[in-house]
Amino acid sequence: MSTEKRAPLDRKRVADTALKLLNEVGLDGLSLRAIARELDVKAPALYWHFKDKQALLDEMATEMYRRMVAGAALDPGDTWQQRMLKANRGLRAALLGYRDGAKVYSGSRFTGTEHAREMEENLRLFTAAGFGLAEAVRAASTAYSYTIGFVTEEQGVRPMPDERREGYDVEERARLLADFPLSAAVGKEIFQGYDERFEEGLALIVAGVEARYRRSG
Repeated sequence: MSTEKRAPLDRKRVADTALKLLNEVGLDGLSLRAIARELDVKAPALYWHFKDKQALLDEMATEMYRRMVAGAALDPGDTWQQRMLKANRGLRAALLGYRDGAKVYSGSRFTGTEHAREMEENLRLFTAAGFGLAEAVRAASTAYSYTIGFVTEEQGVRPMPDERREGYDVEERARLLADFPLSAAVGKEIFQGYDERFEEGLALIVAGVEARYRRSG
């Protein structure tokens, strides 16, 4: 009989295992039963910690956030534009580290209050620049929604940065749409160059916020 002691089963160990398994099987293949097998426990043991899969997804999203901000310091000298760019670049980079990362993160509820420190500092920065509180929320949430949506679409084509789903061959698409030359031509724009397209879209949002609220500094 093995005398090796296993780490105690707690929320963090389950979430860590779930995130590891997520990269192997994706969100559709992730189940409490599969996680239990990975942990070498019976599935009911997980229900002591998570009442259902959504509760687990909430914890996974929270752990993703913890990892994203670990060791990162907010620069008090940032302008609101710089903070918006940094925050959304960091979010995209973090989500791309997990298969279906954007789907897991989107709509999940944080299970702790770690996010409040960064939220408070960001809101303080925006309001100090002249934004009303509601304006600051709308500006930040618009950029956040853009990033989540962009990464969701990006991961639909590239589940992981070094993978590409079958059926997204740009040249084949152009051939099939030969009777629609403009639609055929945009395949290279839609399904390639994600880094450049993300940056341009984010710049458009920053410019739009400046124009809408007349906050340039």
